[in-house]
Amino acid sequence: MTEVDTALSARWFQRPEGLERPAVVTGVFDVLHVGHIRFLQAIADRGLPLVVGIECDERVRAWKGPGRPVNPEEERAETIAALRSVTGAFVIDGPPEVADWSAYAEVLRPLAPAALAFTAGDRYTRAKILGAEALGALSWELPFTPGRSTTAALGRLAHAL
Repeated sequence: MTEVDTALSARWFQRPEGLERPAVVTGVFDVLHVGHIRFLQAIADRGLPLVVGIECDERVRAWKGPGRPVNPEEERAETIAALRSVTGAFVIDGPPEVADWSAYAEVLRPLAPAALAFTAGDRYTRAKILGAEALGALSWELPFTPGRSTTAALGRLAHAL
């Protein structure tokens, strides 16, 4: 019997110099849309540097199906890192079945985050709050932009074709 790796790791795309106590958000960020922009800007408006963790392709494919992600992880990280509201970006690697917040807390611990942010209605809200508590960070729940998600955008695009 082989042992399953239960650890996540962070691979920096753009690592900022002298980063201290950032706000952190993790996600897929596949097809950039106004909901992403509003969410990330609302975090940055709170005054902390913003670091974004992008889920790797393997994890996204396992969670969302073989057609996803549309854009590869390095391009998603590059796109997010180019936004003026974002200070740095990294890719989260690890087995798709590892999605508990104790694993996320361990991969985020070296960042010493001051806050973890997530959207209202996130199905992992309770877990993210527990992760923030484990890291001594604030948990910031920010508004979701109704009707604006990657899944909705892809649906509109498929309908238009």
